[in-house]
Formats: sequence, structure tokens, C-alpha cells
Amino acid sequence: MPKLSRRSLTLAACAAVVAALLAVAAFAPLPVSIVQPGLTANVLGANGGTQVITVSGAPVRTTSGQLRLVTIAATSPDASVHFIDVARAWFRTSQAAMPRDSVYPSGGSVKAIEKANLKEMTDSQQAATAAALSHLGLSPSKVRVELRLADVGGPSAGLLFTLGIIDKINGNGHGGDLTGGRVIAGTGTIDAAGKVGAVGGVPLKEQAARRDGATVFLVPRAECADATAELPAGLRLIPVDTLDGALTALAALDAGRKTPAC
Repeated sequence: MPKLSRRSLTLAACAAVVAALLAVAAFAPLPVSIVQPGLTANVLGANGGTQVITVSGAPVRTTSGQLRLVTIAATSPDASVHFIDVARAWFRTSQAAMPRDSVYPSGGSVKAIEKANLKEMTDSQQAATAAALSHLGLSPSKVRVELRLADVGGPSAGLLFTLGIIDKINGNGHGGDLTGGRVIAGTGTIDAAGKVGAVGGVPLKEQAARRDGATVFLVPRAECADATAELPAGLRLIPVDTLDGALTALAALDAGRKTPAC
């Protein structure tokens, strides 16, 4: 039997160490979440038997069409995600691997994360209500808006909540609907001044929107690159920066005029 040289023995030992490290890496939990298209909900109607938007102190109108907020579904914050899970998600258009901190508030227990997510949603709803009432010139001391949507956290529904409140109270301002009878979906945070912010997970949200019948998708302009990368057939993108810009774009869409594009 031939005798191995010292160099060969060293290379063999290094290869064994590398193989062992790769094996450990393959089974070690990673700080990522696997996400996929989640639920959508029409903010102009009911979800789970409960009206999403309820207004008191001002007359409301009957609406047509839909304004659908969209979500992503993610592995729980304490789930063990491994390299093989990330590899599978890489080859599936219906899944993606995202840094866990970009999906959930960082730090703390699962209960603490859920609490933080709920606070983000509550803050988002308050900002959405403030933006809508400010646009309509209505006082929050006279008009009360309640937003109810179970099992959804985070701030990404802000823009759609704002549009829904405006549509229920004032429509397009000329007796018609903001939607023009269409199924319109979208995503984006909003602040009380009406500025629209980025949210993440847009390609998967587009899939959820198209799956549930949307033909138009409102997206924060800052996320145009992600939005156009895997745009589902039959879904029209409209980028927005502000509430006023979104309303102007919807009016142009209803009138058959040119709308902004990514």
C-alpha cells in the first residue's frame, strides 16, 4: 500500500474539516424567515364577518370595486430555518428567504415581537386615519374611524386604509368610487402627512394580489425595481410617493388617462 506524503495527509485533514464545517452549516439555524404570499382583505368590506372600516360622525356611501391590502405569510419568529430551507425557497417563485429582522421587530420573545407588531399596526392605523381626515378636511374630534383587521400586524397596510376611509366618506369627490369599480390592491406605509413609504416583500404581495383578482397594484415608488422583477401577468403597476399622488393616479386611471409607471 503506497505511503501518503505529509502534504497529502494535510490536504485530507483540511478537506475533512471543511466537510465537517459545511455539514454543521447545513443544519445550523439561520437568522432568516421563509415568506410566501399571504392573505388579502378588501378594506371597503368585511373580513371574517367584521367590517374593516367603520365611520361614525359623518355619512358614509355605498362603494363598488375593492381596495385590497396584501400581506406576506412568514415562518414564526422562533422557527428554525436551515440552509436547505433557504435553498428550496431560492428555486421557488412563490417563496423567498428574507432576513428575520426585516420581517419581525428584532429582539425579545415571540410574545414581545407579536406585541411590537401589533403596536406597529395600531400606529399605522392612527396615521392612516389622520391622513384621510386631514385630506377630507374633517376633524378627528367629530368623526370617529375604527379599523378592525384580525391576524394582520405591521405598518404596510397604511396606504390602503387611508384610501378606504376616503372612499367610504367621499369617493372620488364627484359621486364616483376611487376604484372605478376595479379590484385594486396595494401596499405601503403612510404617515399623518400622507407620505408613502416602502415595506418589502413586494413580489410576493403582487402574487397574492393577482391571485385574489386585482388588476392594479399601488406600490411605493422606491420599490419599483422589486415590483417589476417578477410582475404577474395581468397586473398593472402604479408607483406612488404620497396620498395625493395615489389619488391623482386613481383619477387618471378611471378617466382613461396616462398613469405613472415604474
